[in-house]
Amino acid sequence: MNISLTETAEFLKNHDNYYILTHQSPDGDTMGSGFGLCYALRQIGKNANVLCSDEFPKRYHFMYEGYEPQKFSPETIVAVDVADKKLLGTKLIQYGDYVNLCIDHHVSNLHYAERLLVNPDAAAACEVIYQVLGEMGIEFTKQIAECLYTGIATDTGCFKYGNTTQLCHIITAHLMDCGIRMEQINREMFDTKSKARLKVEQHINSAMEYYLDDKCAMVAVTLDTMKKTGLALEEFEGIAGMSVQAEGVQVGVVIREKDKGKFKVSMRSASDIDVSAICQKFGGGGHVKAAGCTLEGPLDDVKLRLLSGIAPAMGIDLWLA
Repeated sequence: MNISLTETAEFLKNHDNYYILTHQSPDGDTMGSGFGLCYALRQIGKNANVLCSDEFPKRYHFMYEGYEPQKFSPETIVAVDVADKKLLGTKLIQYGDYVNLCIDHHVSNLHYAERLLVNPDAAAACEVIYQVLGEMGIEFTKQIAECLYTGIATDTGCFKYGNTTQLCHIITAHLMDCGIRMEQINREMFDTKSKARLKVEQHINSAMEYYLDDKCAMVAVTLDTMKKTGLALEEFEGIAGMSVQAEGVQVGVVIREKDKGKFKVSMRSASDIDVSAICQKFGGGGHVKAAGCTLEGPLDDVKLRLLSGIAPAMGIDLWLA
């Protein structure tokens, strides 16, 4: 059932022994939401741990420096920025049917949790977490503020995406008052790149393919590619945005092979095309401008299926394109 901010705050204050679940292939928003909530709950004397099916990415090291998992038996399961329990990944899917509370901002949330606080108008789940913590009377420490800032900044592309609102800036102004290292975080999130990351971007640019009158850009990153290049999976985070950088591209698609014949698809829109609606046709979802899904089968077949979903949204007959 859907619950309000006040009801969410009361729920969190009245329970204990929290497992906070983040989604697989963690990004800044799920990490910031998870650790921001964890530190807030510990602040009021609760036991809380953050869990993920994948390792916490090194680029978010400042969120979990000094973090130590606590020993307790879980009583309350909370998912943050997780629209579908399938996104919990192999290590956490066991909790999928037992989520007591989900805090999210995805319009495509499948309402799998016992209680749901979802705000599709929020730019990031961290924005919703910020409001919940305010309702709880939590002290916004520098540590909590940096977690929440990172989630909002990364999900808005450092405040340049269309989901950026006045409220984002108001919240950020408060987080700045908490002493966050905004310049350092922005540099680590948006400017600093490892040599491996530069190698990833070189591959993406060289392997990009264009379809549907060059209005759709598509690139695939296979297991063979990763094996040949020796690149770590985390180096591919955030590459979806590269698919809509070329002039004239309306929809960009990055296809990443997670397991043999199983592909994670990230789709971005640089126009008024709703990629969430397209991805929902394939069992996925997300936001109007940024969405995803998972498809299985031969790569060429996956590409064709995706193009068959994208073409009608562009008013193009796939077979004539």
